Amino acid sequence: MADGEMDKKLMKRLIVGCGYLGMRAASYWRASGDKVSILTRSLERASALRLQGFHTIFGDVMDSISLTELPDSDTIFYSVGFDRLGGYSKRAVYIDGLRNTLSCVAGRTDRLIYISSTSVYGQSSGELVDEASITEAAEESGRICNEAESVVWHFFDRTHNNRAIILRLAGIYGPGRLLARVEQLKSQAPLTGNPEAWLNLIHIDDATRTAIAASERGKPGQIYLVCDDRPIHRHQYYSALAERIGAPLPIFANIAADSPELSSINKRCTNRKIRQELGVDLQFPSIIEGLNSLPEVMQSQERLRRE
Repeated sequence: MADGEMDKKLMKRLIVGCGYLGMRAASYWRASGDKVSILTRSLERASALRLQGFHTIFGDVMDSISLTELPDSDTIFYSVGFDRLGGYSKRAVYIDGLRNTLSCVAGRTDRLIYISSTSVYGQSSGELVDEASITEAAEESGRICNEAESVVWHFFDRTHNNRAIILRLAGIYGPGRLLARVEQLKSQAPLTGNPEAWLNLIHIDDATRTAIAASERGKPGQIYLVCDDRPIHRHQYYSALAERIGAPLPIFANIAADSPELSSINKRCTNRKIRQELGVDLQFPSIIEGLNSLPEVMQSQERLRRE
């Protein structure tokens, strides 16, 4: 060891919700040498993860008894999504499941990284929103996310001196996430939604990078809005995707002037805070750069070159 160099302190990480984002965070920490524990409600997946070097706990956030074996941890990464086949409502999973988990880890973790959503914002006129913007969600899913954030703050104010960090993620895209859209464009099926509404997006790699930065440099008790540099209109996004896969220009279904779809969520998110406070440098500053990195897009482009 060179003079002045210190051994890296190995951390204990607990992943609750090891899906598209959680699995990437888990893999990053395992590669860094940290001890990574993963909660899963699938015995088959528990075995597979164990073979990959993870410590697994078989349990379900909806069953508080199954959570009693959750280990002490330096960091909890909580990213539980809604499974329509799970037998519970979204509200039950997001609120009751979160309460069950926090009650079981009370006093046994130093930091919570909680994954929330930009759906907590209800702005509908293209307003620019940041972490301080009012959160009055227009849709039920956004109201549930907002309530879940309140659960986090209530618990950590009471028991942990507010050592939680909330990440409000824009729409995540990445490998394997656009296959349905690719097929929809190729078939020329009409698209729903307001073509002029803004979309706020983040590539999965940049979302992971931001989550890791929050665990290392984030300020306890803070909210961080996680999105790329440039929101894009829905029609621009689908047109860019269509161009890259050799599909016709998108067709949008006719929307009546008084349709709720024309007055639905429509805001522009800013990532200034993650850049300034977390030092995040995005690999994909917009969906335009991100599209070119996706296997489903690259495969379509390769087929076009061969034709």
